[in-house]
Amino acid sequence: MDKLAEIFRMQEALNERIGVKLGDIDEAERTRWVLNYTRAMQQEIAELIDSVPWKWWAKYQKFDLQNARVEVIDLFHFLISTAQALGMSSDDVFEAYVKKNKVNHARQDAGYAQKDEHDSRHI
Repeated sequence: MDKLAEIFRMQEALNERIGVKLGDIDEAERTRWVLNYTRAMQQEIAELIDSVPWKWWAKYQKFDLQNARVEVIDLFHFLISTAQALGMSSDDVFEAYVKKNKVNHARQDAGYAQKDEHDSRHI
């Protein structure tokens, strides 16, 4: 079983259970859901930050590893939904990740001293 494909299948089923069908949406609906999901990810990132003792002035804080892990998974749920709203399959995400990873390595090999907006256009 392809684990990433299974995660995409599970997320689509959850979204449909919630009443969100992203299969054939127009641009306005796509825009709405990309914004919904990115806003939700912002909130999940804030919750992840709150799992880490970032308040240097507060001595009571502890690192909440278990909650941090849950927040990462919450982020992943919304990230997969965002990919689906953009019409991406698990194969699309994998292929784009591989290509972008190569770009990132090439940037590091070159010292990444200057941004090139065109080096990711093929992805």
